[in-house]
Amino acid sequence: MTHQIRILVAKPGLDGHDKGAKVLVNVLRDAGMEVIYTGLHQTAQMVTRAAVQEDVDIVGLSYLSGAHVGLTKEIIEALNEADATHMKVIVGGNIPKRDYETLEEMGVSAIFAGGSPYEEIISSINNLMN
Repeated sequence: MTHQIRILVAKPGLDGHDKGAKVLVNVLRDAGMEVIYTGLHQTAQMVTRAAVQEDVDIVGLSYLSGAHVGLTKEIIEALNEADATHMKVIVGGNIPKRDYETLEEMGVSAIFAGGSPYEEIISSINNLMN
């Protein structure tokens, strides 16, 4: 039996817009993934605790607020402290191209700009797990 990909989708920080994240959760579920959605206003510790408790393969962070660099750094550091370095981190939403290199250097495995085709996101996640 093939391993079902487990992905946690979180909205870190004070961003109050989660319609895109909720749509993505349903798209990923329809693609056969097990998805845990943590909801709005998550701290790095909350995201890490949920990821570890749920033993996910991927932590997906959705941003529209512009706080993606600092919050992603906090979450990756918290995952490292929790000995969860095997979990891949992906980021999506309102992410300016100028920040891609910084995020990748932190350890982000994939970055998806707002409006990325769902097929591309699903394919990238599947490739990360192979």
